Amino acid sequence: MKYTFEILGVSPVIDFFSYQLETKSAGPEYLGTYQCTLDAFIESVETVPPKRGWELDKVVDTVIKFWVNHSERIRYWQTELNDTGENNLLVSRVADVKSLKAEFESLLGQNS
Repeated sequence: MKYTFEILGVSPVIDFFSYQLETKSAGPEYLGTYQCTLDAFIESVETVPPKRGWELDKVVDTVIKFWVNHSERIRYWQTELNDTGENNLLVSRVADVKSLKAEFESLLGQNS
C-alpha cells in the first residue's frame, strides 16, 4: 500500500475536535499536533487506529520523507503555528493513496 502525508493548515483546537467528532470516514486520517516537529508528526501518526490495516512503518516512512523533502513548507507552517497562539493545532492528513483518490472522486461526484 502507498501512503501520502500533507500539512493542511492551522486550526483552533475546538474546531478540529468538533470536525473529528462529526467525521468518521474510512479514507484519510486527519491529525493535529501542537508542535511542528518531526517527532510530533510521528507521534500523531502512531495514534491512527490499527483497525485501518495500515502498515505503520510505511506510514512513518512517508512522514519522514515529507519532512526531508519539504523544508520550506515546514518552516512556513512552524511560523504560522507560532504566530497563531497556543489554542491552535497544526492539522495534517495521512492516507493511503487509493482511499484518498476515492474520497476526492466522491467529493467531486465522479464515482468510478
